[in-house]
Amino acid sequence: MCLAWALCAIAFVGFSPAPLAARDPDGIQLASVHAVVGDLENGEVLYAKRDDIAVPIASVTKLMTAMVVLDGKQPLDEWISIVSWSESHGKNRYSRLRVGSHTTRAQLLRLALMSSENLAGHVLARHYPGGLDAFIAAMNAKAKALGMSRTHFEDPSGLSVSNRSSAADLWKMANAAYGYDTIREYSTTFQYTASFRQPRYTLSYGNTNPLTASRRWDVALSKTGYLTEAGRCLVMVADIAGKPVGMVLLNSFGTRTPLGDASRVRRWLQTGSSGSIAGAALEYERRVAAPYDDPEQQGVHESGRQIPRDPH
Repeated sequence: MCLAWALCAIAFVGFSPAPLAARDPDGIQLASVHAVVGDLENGEVLYAKRDDIAVPIASVTKLMTAMVVLDGKQPLDEWISIVSWSESHGKNRYSRLRVGSHTTRAQLLRLALMSSENLAGHVLARHYPGGLDAFIAAMNAKAKALGMSRTHFEDPSGLSVSNRSSAADLWKMANAAYGYDTIREYSTTFQYTASFRQPRYTLSYGNTNPLTASRRWDVALSKTGYLTEAGRCLVMVADIAGKPVGMVLLNSFGTRTPLGDASRVRRWLQTGSSGSIAGAALEYERRVAAPYDDPEQQGVHESGRQIPRDPH
């Protein structure tokens, strides 16, 4: 029996994952146009790709929104009214929330993080001391304090294409957001039923990141994002090989590609090789990244010219 246990222990040691920092960056290939992967435990960036370019970030914005809400120290159990939109952003404004009804600040924050409920983010900002303008100013001040030099916010939900950041800056934001217990809990809630009153009703929501429900993943923080101009985005922290690994994955093809990139990151960290990428996703990455990689087109992305994107 003792010999058997000894052999098992030897086998376990022999096949245990190598330290994260030991992985060769040449062994990873991702479909996202911009990316950062790192160890949150020691702050070390293990992989980066086009990480210094400011691009639209869509609903990834809501991680900053959540930090500003929590920094404001307003009671999470306070019931507040659902107000209507006050800005002109025309995209993704649909919401099941009933204007005029009431719910708690905590429930709105959870819905904004887990299900990317856009009106919830707007309502939280409208009920901030000083209102929407003060909230956006606080978002930009927080970004500056975190050293996010390539970041600018113009709305709390991520509907504005002027909400821009770089993967390197979002890595800093993810590190900061990971330090909030409430953000970790709310952003990884897989399903939730919110309660409202005046009138009384309930609404059920699911997480926009299906990995939060997977037994194969231990997700500690999550935020997805999508606009046509931003592509599919994912900021996530997951336990891999006993380490909190942060991933910033910006602008990829189709709803499943960021999830595929997350799996490629994990495979790379566990085996040293990320595996292959589907042809359509790889072609999208190459096409969209061309203006960034071509020396003759350097600076095009900063000029505001929109890069043609796949309609899907």
